[in-house]
Amino acid sequence: MRHGEVANPEGILYGRLPGYHLSELGRRMADRVADHLASRDVTYVVASPLERAQETATPIAKAHGLDLATDARLIEADNVFQGKTFGVGDGALKRPENWRHLVNPFRPSWGEPYVDQVVRMKGALDAAKDAARGHEAVLVSHQLPIWIVRSYVERRRLWHDPRKRQCTLASLTTFTYQGDKIVSVGYTEPARDLVPAHLLAGAKPVKGKDKAFGA
Repeated sequence: MRHGEVANPEGILYGRLPGYHLSELGRRMADRVADHLASRDVTYVVASPLERAQETATPIAKAHGLDLATDARLIEADNVFQGKTFGVGDGALKRPENWRHLVNPFRPSWGEPYVDQVVRMKGALDAAKDAARGHEAVLVSHQLPIWIVRSYVERRRLWHDPRKRQCTLASLTTFTYQGDKIVSVGYTEPARDLVPAHLLAGAKPVKGKDKAFGA
């Protein structure tokens, strides 16, 4: 699961910075997904250590009477632009000091390598599968790592257009195991009606509303 909306009035890319919590809307999203999953056979709930993920996972764990676990492998991808604004219409691409970080979109040169994200996220998935073997687990993470591990499992290239990620706020990307092998991937958006239109997957960028806030 991707976490819910975050309170971020400055509009910065918050990445792994501490102190970024769910907004009121984000808490509603988390509660919606908790209700959606209430009847599922969930026996393990684990989240990234960042506040927004912990706060999203808490109502899900509570609904199933479970303690919330934490796995650092589910954390947001590292990014050199963390703490800055970097989005449509803000002039970031015109700043010479940023150019050296934008030379290789295939790795990518501005942050944690995609391959490294695959390794840690696949490890977290496998660990959750073992913890809930025969049942279901819920892992709360962040947009880019979720999309990258899904791309790997579905055998797509890892470099991509960020605007085309199918991983909306509070969405569920489901990996089904048979034994120790992933046999299918699913995707649902239980809180879709709560997500601002410009943040839905495939939405066109809107100047002033589409900054890369972290995910």
